[in-house]
Amino acid sequence: MKAMAHHQLDLVRDGREQWLKQYYFLRAAFSVAWVVAAFAVAPSSAAIAGGLLVLYPAWDAAANFVDALRSGGLTQNRTQALNVVVSLATTVAVIVALQTSMNRVLGVFGAWAILSGLLQLGTAIRRWKSFGAQWAMVLSGGQSALAGGFFIFQATTPMSPSIANVAGYAAVGAIYFLVSAVSLAVSDWRRRAVT
Repeated sequence: MKAMAHHQLDLVRDGREQWLKQYYFLRAAFSVAWVVAAFAVAPSSAAIAGGLLVLYPAWDAAANFVDALRSGGLTQNRTQALNVVVSLATTVAVIVALQTSMNRVLGVFGAWAILSGLLQLGTAIRRWKSFGAQWAMVLSGGQSALAGGFFIFQATTPMSPSIANVAGYAAVGAIYFLVSAVSLAVSDWRRRAVT
């Protein structure tokens, strides 16, 4: 009976780890596509740039929501549940800030980067116990919080920021998600090679 229960727990864990790898690869792919669009298309159209700026936190909210559901539900993943709320609020705040100035938009992104970075850090630390290979997500969360502070500082300067300011942040995020996915894949491969 104990062996069967242990086997079922292993199956649940393996299923969640497989999802996590797919999730990290998907997050990396989206971020790369977003960065390409930000540099290739957005400079020629303020409407497209605005749309991309709204899409970024909205996507983060949706991704965190689905990940939390696939990883045991919102009650078991409170940092992600909070991240969904923060990202949805950011989406609305970006829509409002776009009516005024890019400095305000960057300030909103700065506050979001701090909050979502700290929540991502919390999620990664919690997941480390179950899956390992979360060091890149820990670094990503910490760096996101630092980048947020820099965004807020930039937003207070006379210079007029652009979507390129956010695109650099998104590009670094893509790298962290990709490294996390590869780390989980390597960890899984090593574990299977031993058994």
